[in-house]
Amino acid sequence: IARNQGIRVLFEGGSRVVFRLSGTGTSGATLRVYIERYEPDKSRHDLDTQEALADLIAAADDIAGIRGHTGRVKPSVIT
Repeated sequence: IARNQGIRVLFEGGSRVVFRLSGTGTSGATLRVYIERYEPDKSRHDLDTQEALADLIAAADDIAGIRGHTGRVKPSVIT
């Protein structure tokens, strides 16, 4: 990502989590969390995304404390 445009956390194996705030300030801003993993095993390509990325989702929450800060247990939008 571009400089000063978020926080990128890299994991062993090339997976990454990117945290970005969108909006003009911290109040009312949207926290965007991008979670990416390369999966070479074709048999896992049809897994539900939430299941396939569960460990990275948990790590992202542990790192940022999203549930503790927002009270949300799941995202409002998943794309």
